[in-house]
Amino acid sequence: MTTLFSLATGRSGTRFLSHLLRRNLKNAVCRHEPYFDRNPTMFGRPIYDHTRGQWEPIRKLLRRKQRRIESFRCEVYVETSHAFLKSYYDLAEEFFPNSKFVHLVRHPLKTARSETNRELWIDQIHWPWGHYRGDDGRRFYRWSLTGLEPIYETVSLPAMTLFQHYVVQWIEIENRALWFLKTFDKFDDCVTLHSPHDLNDAARVEEMIRTLGLEPTDGPMQIAGKQNRTPGARTVVTSREEDEFREVVERLPEEYLEIFRHPPYAQYEWVQWLRR
Repeated sequence: MTTLFSLATGRSGTRFLSHLLRRNLKNAVCRHEPYFDRNPTMFGRPIYDHTRGQWEPIRKLLRRKQRRIESFRCEVYVETSHAFLKSYYDLAEEFFPNSKFVHLVRHPLKTARSETNRELWIDQIHWPWGHYRGDDGRRFYRWSLTGLEPIYETVSLPAMTLFQHYVVQWIEIENRALWFLKTFDKFDDCVTLHSPHDLNDAARVEEMIRTLGLEPTDGPMQIAGKQNRTPGARTVVTSREEDEFREVVERLPEEYLEIFRHPPYAQYEWVQWLRR
């Protein structure tokens, strides 16, 4: 069995990707975020445990995930959840050593704005499972990094806005993606797609499938899927968000920005926002 995971943060097209692959892969079981499936989502507490270096609880969940995936007995298992780089990327090789990856990259300002909209909406509707508590009793948003990760300490803003929290998260996630690919020598097993443009390009989708050594369905690529929109909110980036983005970049150590001088980021017009 081949397992395929996404390297991405939230609001980057992971749900749309899952529908694309479901429609265009043969003999595949495709999941986005495996709720209600006896398959740990790896959101919430595992993110906190990862930040605190509490590895055994994460391994316990990964053993459950491994057994559940094996139970499908399919040729390809796909999970496009953005939890991979938040709670278990550095442990994944122990459980899924032969995996393939799709690296989804979206404009960082739009991603951070969309993530902000989603968390504000979850709070507005009082979603009962939207938060959890860590060992210290603090309340954390289930689908986000905790803000306790070392990168947040380097920014040194007196009062970080929610938008800036997600800017820092985007930068951290992309650094984790490149670290993972380099550390485990996975570049040949990964395809990078720019969201949303590449997700709507039939030729690019077919190229991705064939490059990863997977078998496409017969006939033309079906470009369709559910867009995971936040009700009542549009992803609009204003001058205020632009100023807040610059404020983060100006305070970050250069080590977090170095990756954006190189592929796959150097080709994107928005990379200018990540250079001082």
